[in-house]
Amino acid sequence: MRPRPPTPASVWRPPALSARWWPVFLRNLLVWRKLAIPSLVGNIAEPLMWLVAFGYGMGALVGQVSVGGAGGDAKVPYILFLASGSICMSAMNAASFEALYSAFSRMHVQKTWDGIMNAPVTLDDVVLAEMLWAAFKALFTVTAILGVMLALGISHSPKLLVAWPVLLGVGIMFSSIALIFNALAKGYDFFTYYFTLVLTPMMFLSGVFFPREQLPPLVRAISDWLPLTNAVELVRPLFMDQWPQQPLRHGLVLVATTVVAFWLALALTRRRFRG
Repeated sequence: MRPRPPTPASVWRPPALSARWWPVFLRNLLVWRKLAIPSLVGNIAEPLMWLVAFGYGMGALVGQVSVGGAGGDAKVPYILFLASGSICMSAMNAASFEALYSAFSRMHVQKTWDGIMNAPVTLDDVVLAEMLWAAFKALFTVTAILGVMLALGISHSPKLLVAWPVLLGVGIMFSSIALIFNALAKGYDFFTYYFTLVLTPMMFLSGVFFPREQLPPLVRAISDWLPLTNAVELVRPLFMDQWPQQPLRHGLVLVATTVVAFWLALALTRRRFRG
């Protein structure tokens, strides 16, 4: 009898990760270094325009908004309210763009991933490197934006040092989510669905531009579990020089979302390369 061919390993098997993700990350860094300045300008221009137009323009009309905190409701300037939400939105957008358009180019168009895997680097390590690279780009972007906010005097809270690693976690989470759609995409046009049907509604339902108390009860209940909502709930109090009210709950939502999203993205990417 002819021996049966070995059964292919399940795409849902646990991630097999190693330190070999680092050369892939470093390769992306070396390529990007040539375009660092244009990339920085492009990444921070849009969120700063949102901040100036809405923060100072609409802020002059709105004045102050009521925000719940550890010490009860507090009145804060609208520019502070918007800045603390928009920086989370910037981390989301920067990570998503890199893990979608740039990662798809390397994976599908340029076939860079195929070339990398001719070396002793597994697909799992490549996906991990892409996720961490997108998170690094998000952190780079929010650090620049945070510097501008400090220069404008929007907040000088010492607790912003804690916001920095939280924003890194936000970048990791949204890059993991974006890699799911990267694995499913047949072309760049597919990403329009993700931005239109997922990210844009999340921006308006997560308390970035206005307090979520204005939402209908059912919509607010759904909003409570959105990834961006939990990121904003962690970061906004730090801008106000307060600690989040439920840090454990919000942190667990971010961690659980990241783990599930990365595992799903890895499984779908394995299936794509198997086919």
